[in-house]
Amino acid sequence: MTQLRRAEKRFRLATGDYGRLAGFRFSLRKFLRFSEDAAASVGLTGQHYQAMLVVRACPEDRWLTIADLAQQLLIKHNSAVELVDRLVELDLLARETSRQDRRKVELSLTTRGRDLLAKLAAVHRAELQRIGPQLERFFASLSREAE
Repeated sequence: MTQLRRAEKRFRLATGDYGRLAGFRFSLRKFLRFSEDAAASVGLTGQHYQAMLVVRACPEDRWLTIADLAQQLLIKHNSAVELVDRLVELDLLARETSRQDRRKVELSLTTRGRDLLAKLAAVHRAELQRIGPQLERFFASLSREAE
């Protein structure tokens, strides 16, 4: 117990710090659960939604490759290929051989994919607006402590 107190003293941690960190983590987990549930309500997984979001977030003058998608989702390339296969099967994503490099595949949302993603993104934005004040308070408390 004494060693724990010394460590907390050395890192200037108090019970309130642990509470704020735990609260922040809980808020993140609740949002992720919300996201999974929202995706499931339209027959998708959270990973489907995340992949579609990454594809749509790509600037319109640029193409996203499977390697880019894998990097953004922090998954292996072969897992990204399988994910893309499932989204293509669901008519949510289209793939096209790159004109610049025939070894690469470029990804885009289908019309159905864009419609479904817009619906999900709107629900996610509303949830973020709802929980935003709580997150702002957390980050403000961190900023005050840093000063």
